[in-house]
Amino acid sequence: MQFPLISDARSRSRIWTCLALLTGSVALGLSGCKQEVAQKPPAKPAEVMVSVPVEETVTEFEEVTGRTWAVNTIEIRSRVSGYLNKVYFRDGSEIKAGELLFEIDRRPFQAELDKAVAAVKQGEAHLERLVRQEQRMKKLLPTKSITMDEFEAITFERAEAEATLNASRAAEEAAQLNLNYTQVTSKISGTIGRRLIDEGNLVKADETLLATVVSLNPIYAYFDLDERTYLRLRRLIQQGTIKSPQDIDWPVKVAVADDPEFAMDGVIRFIDNQLDGSTGTLRGRALVHNHDGLLSPGLFVRLRVPIGAEHKAILVREEALGSDQGQRFVYVVETVKNKETGLEEEVVAYRRVQIGMLIGGRRVIESGLKLNERVIVTGLQRVRPGAKVQAKMVDKDGKLIAQVAPAAQAPTPQKTAEATHGSGK
Repeated sequence: MQFPLISDARSRSRIWTCLALLTGSVALGLSGCKQEVAQKPPAKPAEVMVSVPVEETVTEFEEVTGRTWAVNTIEIRSRVSGYLNKVYFRDGSEIKAGELLFEIDRRPFQAELDKAVAAVKQGEAHLERLVRQEQRMKKLLPTKSITMDEFEAITFERAEAEATLNASRAAEEAAQLNLNYTQVTSKISGTIGRRLIDEGNLVKADETLLATVVSLNPIYAYFDLDERTYLRLRRLIQQGTIKSPQDIDWPVKVAVADDPEFAMDGVIRFIDNQLDGSTGTLRGRALVHNHDGLLSPGLFVRLRVPIGAEHKAILVREEALGSDQGQRFVYVVETVKNKETGLEEEVVAYRRVQIGMLIGGRRVIESGLKLNERVIVTGLQRVRPGAKVQAKMVDKDGKLIAQVAPAAQAPTPQKTAEATHGSGK
């Protein structure tokens, strides 16, 4: 671009004055920006919550899924055939052993019993007559008033009458039993299901299912152990660390589907003698106390099966753990000295750890962490190894208990520059 020639000296002077002012303004602006950048304070260290690991006595366990099963189950059936006359229970109610549940029409069986009783009385009278007759003929035998054949005949008749009387008495007992069987009871206490037949229907002996009774306290919980857990248990038993469930009752904790806490207690009393080849698991059975009647047969439950003996272990809160390509780690806060300023600072350090079981929201740390190290429990996303932080101590429940004194801050660039300038004077 070509500017027109300016011949006027006054105009040229004005132009040069404007250019000088413009240049000074730009320089002043740049100087102000530089001064503003130099005076900007450094970023404040991230605030994190830390907690010290705790040491507790724990017992390792394996959490498995099980299913409840009644200790005793009885199918109620009638011992005699007949028409159902009356039902004495309410569906789903609690019953006692020996309680009357059903009644079969007893009139035919009462008639049979009366007939049997009459037969017994008839047999007793017949036998009494023959016995007396035998006794009289026995006295006449020495005088030869009767022959031996006549005496033997009456003796055989008396023996036959005795056998007939015994048969009549057995028939009377059977008739009495059948009459008693018309009243159907339960052999166990428990909960009865719904009735499966209504009054007035024909009941066939030993065929017609009337109802089902199950016992609820205690109750079984069946579960399966995998091969790895089974082999570990067998080795511990062989080493004498633990005893076999055939020798002692193994305590076990039980939880239902909607309860995160294992609030129910039980004992393991049975471990099967062979593994299931199709699943590679070993069946076990726990006896669970069910005093409040919460458990019913068929429920899914979770069981904590103890693996090994009690031992001391380090535990940290579960939220303190991070994952890096399948490896678990924690961040700890260390106090280090800054080489430039000589002041102590709190920085983040990376610890790869080996974890164990989860107990009440805390994870067992098998290796990689010391007991007195401060572990970051909140704010993991805002830190990285080597970053400066401001740590605050919390208890095991996450409540602030004490504020760790923040690390001394390094002087700002502005103060450093002023100190240097002052020393130069």
